[in-house]
Formats: sequence, structure tokens, C-alpha cells
Amino acid sequence: MNLTIDIGNTLQKIAVFNNDESVYCQPFPNITKNILSSILKQFPIHSSIISSVTDLDTQVVDLLTENTKMIHYSHQTKLPITILYENAETLGLDRIANAVGAAKLFSSKNVLSIQAGTCLVFDFINEKGEYLGGSISPGIKMRFDALHEKTKKLPLLRAPAIEPDLMGLNTVASINCGVIKGMCYEIDGFIEEYSARFESLIVLFTGGDADFLQKLIKNTIFAAPNLVLKGLNEIIKYNE
Repeated sequence: MNLTIDIGNTLQKIAVFNNDESVYCQPFPNITKNILSSILKQFPIHSSIISSVTDLDTQVVDLLTENTKMIHYSHQTKLPITILYENAETLGLDRIANAVGAAKLFSSKNVLSIQAGTCLVFDFINEKGEYLGGSISPGIKMRFDALHEKTKKLPLLRAPAIEPDLMGLNTVASINCGVIKGMCYEIDGFIEEYSARFESLIVLFTGGDADFLQKLIKNTIFAAPNLVLKGLNEIIKYNE
């Protein structure tokens, strides 16, 4: 079995795979040595890998190095896709793993993967398995935070439970409309431009805000939860 860890800006997740099947997947506020020790006792882990947007906990790395065949994931790690980014060293390892996962789900297809989390990230992989880049903009929470922090009087809001009306009749409704509908128009606009340029485009949606936003997007998209973790599992398999 393979153990994959995705340490993002907001959430940290652990998944265990038996070949392609995820047999365990759990988010944590902070992954510790004790948490990993418990999982290693529960599952016969052979190989492991970590994607992180921050510095790694040395105790976690040491534990996995001692008890598993750990792949030290970096920009030098062999990949089952081709990276055509101008400076691959500046490309986030989570974006690479996400692209690998997308290419695995729909091989020989043009795939646009959208991560809706701390940031709204678009990544495109063509039918040849080539990663061509994408875009990054603020996620929902970051947009609400920016409106509050960069102005004198606008309140700090969080995403509403339902889609806001087109015209806000008060300040709160206006902010909700601008952030949520603006984000949806951004997503739909990108999808339409990619679709016009690349035929038979497959669109995947993942990330912490994907469930909420997916209901508001007019284009056809496929839910792909934990795509980074699945991509990390593919990277393990490719390197073995």
C-alpha cells in the first residue's frame, strides 16, 4: 500500500491507496508523528510521498523514511507527464501532483483541472500528457478577507449557504454577490475560453470550496475530490 500526504495552505490530508483504490482518506489541522504512527500500525504501508507548500516536519519525514520507502518529492522527481512550464522550479508541487491525477483520470484527453481552495487555480494538461500551465487568483476566503482588510468599513464575511441574488440591496448582499458571482463568472469564462481553444475539453473540479461552487457553475464539470492525493499515488507508482 502507498501513503500520500498533501499539506496545503489550509488543510492537511492523508490518504492510503491499495493500487488505485483509496482505502483511507482523512483531513487534519496538523499532521503529527503520532497520527502517522497510528496509520502505519493500521495499514501495511510500503511507499510514501509528501507534497507540501511549507517546510516539512522533520519528525514526520524521519518516521516515513525509517518505516517506508519514501519518495522525496521535488522538481527532480520522475513524472508520468511532461512539464512545459517556462521555469518548472517555480511550479508548485501540489499543482504538478494535481496535473498528474487529472491526466490519470482522463488519459489522452484535454483536461482542465480547477482547484477551488485558498486560491482558485486552473491547470491544463493536453491530450499528449503535456502540462501547459494555467492561472492563479484568490479563493473565496481570500477575496472576503481582502475586501475587509483593504477598506475602512466593509465587514468581514464568509461564503453564504445559498447563491446570492444578482443585485445586493445592502452592503452584505452586495459583497456576497460580488465575491460569489464574480468567482462563478470567472470560472465559467475560463472554461469557455479553454473549450474554444481545445476540443473535447474535460473539466475537473476539486478543492475545499468545490462542492459549494459546483452547483453555481453553468458549464459541465466533473467532481474530482482529493486529486492531488491521487496524483501523488501515481507518482509513487511511476517511480517504482
